[in-house]
Amino acid sequence: MKYCTAPVTGPVGRTQVPGLDWAQLGDTLLYWTEDDDAALRERARAAGLALGKPSAQGQCLYVVTQVGRLFQREHPDVPVVVDKGRYLVVALDPERARAVPARQDMCYQMSPLTGETTVFRTVVPARRTPDPAVQDLVKLVDEDGFRANLAALVAHGTRHSLNSGFKAAAEGARDVLRQLGYSASLVPITVGSGSSFNIVAESTGVGAAPRGRVLVTAHIDSINIEGGPSAPAPGADDNGSGAAGLLEMARVFAGTQTEHDLCLLLFGGEEQGLFGSREYVSMLTRTDRDRIRAVINMDMIATLNTTAPTVLLEGADLSQALIDELAAAAATYTSLTVQTSLNPFASDHVPFIDASIPAVLTIEGADRANENVHTGNDKLTHIHFDLALDILRMNVAATAALAGLSRPET
Repeated sequence: MKYCTAPVTGPVGRTQVPGLDWAQLGDTLLYWTEDDDAALRERARAAGLALGKPSAQGQCLYVVTQVGRLFQREHPDVPVVVDKGRYLVVALDPERARAVPARQDMCYQMSPLTGETTVFRTVVPARRTPDPAVQDLVKLVDEDGFRANLAALVAHGTRHSLNSGFKAAAEGARDVLRQLGYSASLVPITVGSGSSFNIVAESTGVGAAPRGRVLVTAHIDSINIEGGPSAPAPGADDNGSGAAGLLEMARVFAGTQTEHDLCLLLFGGEEQGLFGSREYVSMLTRTDRDRIRAVINMDMIATLNTTAPTVLLEGADLSQALIDELAAAAATYTSLTVQTSLNPFASDHVPFIDASIPAVLTIEGADRANENVHTGNDKLTHIHFDLALDILRMNVAATAALAGLSRPET
C-alpha cells in the first residue's frame, strides 16, 4: 500500500484520480492505493500527488477516534499516518489491529478506514439575520457566572462517579438549578457494580400539548485513569466546562418562556461507559422519545486546540438538521470556526443517536488533542474562557430556536 497527504483546496476540495481512495480529515486529504501500478503512479504525479514508498507488507489503514491522547499513550509504537488530535489514521497489519483491545470506558475506538469518506471537515455556514430576542439571550451569557460554577466543581478534587465528591457536586448542581426556578432532582443510576446519580431539571413550555422537548446535556463526573478512583481529578475541561456551561445556560433561560419543554440533564457514569445517559434513554417510553426535538450535548468546551477558536459538531446522519442549526447559530452569533463530523463517539450524545433521537456533541475543535484530560492536570489554568463562552452563545441561540422562544404580544 502507498499513500500521501495533500491540503484541501478549491471548491471541490479534493483531486480526483481514478484508482486512488481518499479520506478527508479537516484540511487534510489522505490518498492511498493497494496497487503498485505505473500508470496509476503517473496519473497521481500528474495531479500533483506524490505517493510515498510502500508501507510494510500487509498493512491496512484504520481510523482512530480518541479522547485526549489516550490511544497514543497506550500504543506509542503504532505508526500514525494523519494526526488530527481527536482523529487519527494509523497503519497496522490486520492481526495487530485485532489485538488492540476494545476499551469499555470509551477512551478510544478503531475501525478500518474506507475510501471516499469524510472523517470531519471545516464548514462555512451562512450567517442569518440575528433575531433580536435571541440576541438578547445570547448577550446574557456571563463569564463570571461560568467561572464561579466551574471553580465550584473543580474544588471537589475529584468527581469520580462512585466517590463522595461526585455526590457533593451533584447536590450542589441540583441546588443551583432549584434556586433558578427549575424542578430539579437527583435520580439514582447504576454504574457497574456501584451506584451514582443523574441530575434532571425541567422547565415546562407554554405551548399547547402535546409539546416537544429540547434537551441540553453534559456529564458532571471526572476521572484520573492512571491514578484511580481516589486520585485528584479536577476535570476542569472534562467535563467541568460542559457542566458549568449547562448551569450558565440554565441561568440564561431561567424565567424565559418557550413553546416547548426544556430539560437540563447532568449525567453521572459517563467516564465509566456512558452509564447515566444510557440508563436515561433506556427509561424513555416511545412517546417520550417522539417528543424530543433535539439533544445538545456539551463535553470539553474550553481548551483551545486550534489556531482560531473552533467548535466541532459531531452527530450522525439523523442529526444533520440539528448540526445545521448549530452551525448557523455559530455563524450568526459568534466568531467560531465550525467543524462537523458524522462519526459519533464517546460522549452522551451516542445513546440518543442509538435510539434514533437527533443529538449533537458540541466540543472544542479537534486539530490537536487535549493532553490533560483524564489526568490530575486538567486544571483551571488550561481553560480558554473565550472559547467556552462562544460555544455557550451558539448553544443558547440554537436552544432558543429549537425550543420556540416565546415572545410577548405587542
